[in-house]
Amino acid sequence: MDICIHPRRLFGAVSPPASKSLAHRLIIAATLAAGTSKIRNVSLSQDIEATLRCMDNFRCKWKWTGENALEITGCINQECDRTGLPQFDCGESGSTLRFLIPLALALGGGGEFRGHGRLMERPQEPYFQIFDKQGIFHEQKDGILTVQGDLRPGEYRLPGNVSSQFFTGLLMALPLLDGPSMITSTTELESAAYITMTMGVLERAGVPVRYAKEINSFGVAPSVYQPFEAAVEADWSQAAFWYSALTLGNSVQIRGLDIRSYQGDKIIADHARTLSVPGDVTIDLSNCPDLLPPLAVMAAVRRGDTYFTNAARLRLKESDRLTTVHAMLTALGGLAEEGPDRLTVHGVSALTGGTVDGANDHRIVMAAAIAATRCVNPVTILGAEAVKKSYPDFWRDYEKLGGEVLVV
Repeated sequence: MDICIHPRRLFGAVSPPASKSLAHRLIIAATLAAGTSKIRNVSLSQDIEATLRCMDNFRCKWKWTGENALEITGCINQECDRTGLPQFDCGESGSTLRFLIPLALALGGGGEFRGHGRLMERPQEPYFQIFDKQGIFHEQKDGILTVQGDLRPGEYRLPGNVSSQFFTGLLMALPLLDGPSMITSTTELESAAYITMTMGVLERAGVPVRYAKEINSFGVAPSVYQPFEAAVEADWSQAAFWYSALTLGNSVQIRGLDIRSYQGDKIIADHARTLSVPGDVTIDLSNCPDLLPPLAVMAAVRRGDTYFTNAARLRLKESDRLTTVHAMLTALGGLAEEGPDRLTVHGVSALTGGTVDGANDHRIVMAAAIAATRCVNPVTILGAEAVKKSYPDFWRDYEKLGGEVLVV
């Protein structure tokens, strides 16, 4: 779906969708519990659909019990009667894939993983290095990743500067084993707030994790997941686009956010304040890489240069986001320079408008829509349906705030 936006300012209140990051973790913890859990305020994005679809392979039972409410009866102690390895269709969800790889080994001896878009191109090397040491078979062929073997308790060492998702996958799987384990980061942890979120979910499910900061290690003992009740808080990652709109001069009120959240992307509030003031600014993206698209839009129409650094991981997202953010800004009349692990944005007084290739990337599409509010001419966005991956109601909310969106 291609759309055309006629520039106008946005006005009104908006509530971001429920946190996709938290919902993934709660759904998986409920699946592993010995009983029935209830999770409220679940936004059914394509990524969450992928996780629910994959949970069926673990023989859990789930159903919608009301508007945005899930009831999940866990799979623990249920015997699998299938032959062969279970098959997991992870869609385009990196969280689903990385969280479930060690779980599939712990529960079913492995699995075959498929994905769409660029998902299967994203690196899994930290897992592969562990599997090689443990004698676990892994092969990626024709877009299918096959893993097979027994995940064993013990010491796990992996880099913390690739993705926190590897730590979350292991933290959720290792309690299912019959002995204690330790996970040690061999580098400084990036996106550590999302590991803290994982630990919070595990604690809610009765699974203790000990973190030793001095050695950057997590201690995990054998545990039984307990059923629980929880509500998914609003998503700071999606709220970031409305913060971008606010910084660009739109009269938007953002409702429903929890300032005590473990979500690392709540740093958007601080960055938005910084970018509201003229002058040169450097923003380190190592702990908040997903914020580049909305932050780059803020930087595009301010007085001063903005230097986004430590951004190499963005090349491995749904698109190569250093390249696609640069292309988006350039297409709309902005000024930016792309480096191997950085993006420099030179502020201009206004954007001209134009045509943006959404690159099948939900965050590029949403960023371009917000940028349109400061464009002189209309903005055409190709592949605008990509928002369904994380924020299915984005266009509805955009129009409720007064945006004019036409399908072309």
